[in-house]
Amino acid sequence: MQTTTLSFANMHTHGELLANILRARRQSFIVQNKWDLPEAMGMEYDQYDTPASRWIAVHRFGEVLAGIRLTPTTARCGIYSYMIRDAQRGLLDSIPSDLLYYEAPVQENVWESSRVFVSHTTPMNLRRRVHAHLITEMTKSARDLGATRVLGLIPASWPRWAARCGLDMQAAGRVMNIDALDNQCVSIDLSANLH
Repeated sequence: MQTTTLSFANMHTHGELLANILRARRQSFIVQNKWDLPEAMGMEYDQYDTPASRWIAVHRFGEVLAGIRLTPTTARCGIYSYMIRDAQRGLLDSIPSDLLYYEAPVQENVWESSRVFVSHTTPMNLRRRVHAHLITEMTKSARDLGATRVLGLIPASWPRWAARCGLDMQAAGRVMNIDALDNQCVSIDLSANLH
């Protein structure tokens, strides 16, 4: 099992990995969750998949087992910035605008984690390990990018596993039912565990 952080600067050294992440996202979000999202050539994508973002994959033998996208809160692409902020600004119909307890930050040391998934084909006996690898790489990559905090919109079941993963995670918004799933914005403090 490998864990890789991709960017536009290094994706050429990883063959089909970025395309495989987008294919796995399509399977997770469009096929499994039945979300109405853009897709092309069997891949899911959106306006936040830009050179500003990074993509993290846990993979083996070319199969993506899990993934996360990291986007700086300072990102800009046309009218868009990052998903949580754009939802708060009313630009995204599918996510309530009152998702955060405070104004969405635009700071170099804060990054957003989005499109978090574990593939439905990941065997149950590997899921805990895959999840741990994913969180470890997300934390390492975010710190390497200068983040001291990560915001994410994730399933509201996060209190069950946050401590197990060693994350200092706090609720940053109310629990919301989005497409029949309970979700919640969280803030992950990375400053306390800097090496």
